[in-house]
Amino acid sequence: MKGMENFMDKTPIKIKRRILILLSIFIGLFLFMITRLYHVQVIEGAGLQEKAFDQHTRDRNITPTRGDILDTNGNIIATSASVFTIGVVRVQIEDPEYVASILSEMLDKNYDEVYKKVTKHVSFERIATKVDKELADSIRILNLPGVKVDEDSQRYYPYEELAAHALGFVGKDNQGIVGLEVKYDEYLKGTSGKILMKTNGKGERTENEAEVRIEPTNGHNLVTSIDITLQEYAQQTIDNVVAEKKAKGGTIILMNPQNGEIYALANSPTFNLNDPFTVQDPKTLEIWDTLDANQKQNELNEMWRNFAISDTYEPGSTFKIFTSAIGLSEQVVTPETPFYCNGYHMVGGVKIKCWRSTDPHGEQTFAQGVQNSCNPVFMLVGDAISAPVFYQYMDEFGFMRKTGIDLPGEARGIMHKQNNIGPVELATISFGQSFQITPIQLLSAAATVINGGTQVIPHFAKYVLNNNGDVIKEFDYTTNNQIIDKEISDQMKEILESVVSVGTGHKCYIPGYKIGGKTATSQKLPRGSHKYIASFCAFAPADDPKIIGIVLIDEPQGVYYGGTIAGPVMKEILANALPYLGIEPRYTEEELQMLETQTYVVQNFKDMELKDAKSKLYIEGVLVEIIGEGGTVIDQFPAEGEIINKTSKIILYT
Repeated sequence: MKGMENFMDKTPIKIKRRILILLSIFIGLFLFMITRLYHVQVIEGAGLQEKAFDQHTRDRNITPTRGDILDTNGNIIATSASVFTIGVVRVQIEDPEYVASILSEMLDKNYDEVYKKVTKHVSFERIATKVDKELADSIRILNLPGVKVDEDSQRYYPYEELAAHALGFVGKDNQGIVGLEVKYDEYLKGTSGKILMKTNGKGERTENEAEVRIEPTNGHNLVTSIDITLQEYAQQTIDNVVAEKKAKGGTIILMNPQNGEIYALANSPTFNLNDPFTVQDPKTLEIWDTLDANQKQNELNEMWRNFAISDTYEPGSTFKIFTSAIGLSEQVVTPETPFYCNGYHMVGGVKIKCWRSTDPHGEQTFAQGVQNSCNPVFMLVGDAISAPVFYQYMDEFGFMRKTGIDLPGEARGIMHKQNNIGPVELATISFGQSFQITPIQLLSAAATVINGGTQVIPHFAKYVLNNNGDVIKEFDYTTNNQIIDKEISDQMKEILESVVSVGTGHKCYIPGYKIGGKTATSQKLPRGSHKYIASFCAFAPADDPKIIGIVLIDEPQGVYYGGTIAGPVMKEILANALPYLGIEPRYTEEELQMLETQTYVVQNFKDMELKDAKSKLYIEGVLVEIIGEGGTVIDQFPAEGEIINKTSKIILYT
């Protein structure tokens, strides 16, 4: 030690400094290695083991079977079929050219593209997805090294275009994109499984090592309030009127006014859920190849857009339902309150005309004013209510917010700020102009008016079932929000029933049924464009509503009045829906006396569906008796061609 000290003492200072530096470096490196070893062994140990396992395995996902979507009667309206994915593990392929040649030929794909995938430096590459079983089996039996045939799932919609905007569809990865498919994706999608295969460091399969299969967990089933029969009625009816009137489009929504369950939502034009990326408009299809990617996406988005919830419009006279309910609630008017219409009303120095300005309504009660849809009546009622109170009710009815419907993409209404509502704005609001709402907002608020006054949330989902058929989730959309009193609701049902029986909604009248409703003809902006939306909101039976619906026809050509073209559409819908729902006609004495004087030429009903035969007869006001429990007419009396009084029953045998 003493010698070392003497050596250091005799060592030049420069060398001493170098030795200390080297010693510090060695000590630092040693401490770093100890720290790193601890970090690798203790802190990162589990993660590195997992990575090492991944390097020695090749895993492929097994797509779970997506849960079904069912209508309220258990009919499957969205399901998944078994298909297969063809892929390759590159390091296991012995002859890339041969494999690429076989796969390109069998899968009808370009050889060069397949070869690039076969030789791509990845652990697993998909060559084709959604391959049917027969083709997949023919590839599997070739037993080509490195070629894998794995289970997959493809979404299928048995009714194709029906309820397309409500159901939505899935993408290539079987995840929901729009509609109920995306809203309830967490219940429907399930959990992927895996196929694990052990390999060596080069990625080659280890001898005598079997593949390990981790089973997927399939998705749950969603039961909805959609009734596929009512959906078919709605879609067929709106398609027919849009074609007949050469309209831009149309919408029908049918709902249970007591709880908000939606029976049907039909838009026209619609699209095919099994081919959702193909546009339906012939004119757009002709120029499709000339469009860039953004333009194509915009066209698809427009086709998928759900007008019923995503677009706003001026409601027009259907909004008079709410002005009436507010006026009655605030006791500024009664059904018998007298009014006088001279064809216009002056508000703040502005002359606002009635729709019948050249032939004024003259003296009328408030109830008659509703029947006549007289604008001056509603301007006077709105003024008596006052802007702050009117604004508060509009908020309570839900016009200031989304309804909460269980579909993505719902829009809000476009309203004046309360401070900006002057006398003219209040007058136009009172008869449904100068603001915009969505069709679903109007329908849900109208349900509140006629169901006893309780707010409802429109919705589709009822409950979720597991694979054993057990209910694992039940959706609750009930509210306790009482917007108007039951007495006011009862008054409104009577007034709106009179609109159909003797007022502007008479074209929706069906003998034997009490139907309430309100027509509207809304002028689209800008004013003077001569573009209109004809609409009709109706419910039945008027004394105990079981169904409420709205019909909108966007830009009909020719006659565009709501009562004239939307009324008959609603009549056709209800004539089918009411008997289907088990609501039989109850004729009044007046109706029976009227029918006694009318004759009917008997049609041929043999081989017709009973529901269709009944709806035809109910529209005509003909009494009918059913004998048998079947769903198809096998015989009838009287025979085709005979002339009978409408009160003489036609007997249908099933």
